[in-house]
Amino acid sequence: MALEAAIRHLKKDSKLAEIIFNVGACKIRTTRNRYESLVEAIITQQLSGSAAKSISERFRLLYSSRFPKPIDVLKTSDSKLKKTGLSQMKVSYIKDLSKKISSKELQLNKMRNLSDEQVIEELIRVRGIGRWTAEMFLIFSLGRLDVLPVGDLGLKKGIKRLHNLKELPSEDKMKKIAEKWRPYRTIATWYLWKSLNNFDEIG
Repeated sequence: MALEAAIRHLKKDSKLAEIIFNVGACKIRTTRNRYESLVEAIITQQLSGSAAKSISERFRLLYSSRFPKPIDVLKTSDSKLKKTGLSQMKVSYIKDLSKKISSKELQLNKMRNLSDEQVIEELIRVRGIGRWTAEMFLIFSLGRLDVLPVGDLGLKKGIKRLHNLKELPSEDKMKKIAEKWRPYRTIATWYLWKSLNNFDEIG
């Protein structure tokens, strides 16, 4: 299995091997509903895990707890969406995403056939979706194994701790350190997130 091969490979890094031993089995959960994955990523932006979870739950309750389709969101007033705790800006982001999917300008079902960079290029055309959000989509929706989100605060903190650095590493330093983790940088990233023991720190 790919995951077993990933663990064998990553354990060659003695520092990472210790984290893998302490954390245990890798449990990255992917979301089949790609629209849901992107909406959740937008909700999560710049929020703690607990705040994002509360807003997400209220958002789902607007649609009887099932996850809505893009057309359902487009039919929902901005004021109703804002009552869930979403900012006006995030409401506009989610509606822009919904509009692009409904018009077929963005075709999520074709994403699996694209390279990581092609997926990112497609997604960042949506208002409010930057590289980090697109990378979370690659990890948690498409299940890509070699994503290194260098702009992610949790990964920066994890690498800083792993190598006892005095300050957060630069993107270039992160890429250099992670080179030995290819082609399983997603799995390494997950273990470094877990090593922080507090997902609210990820950012």
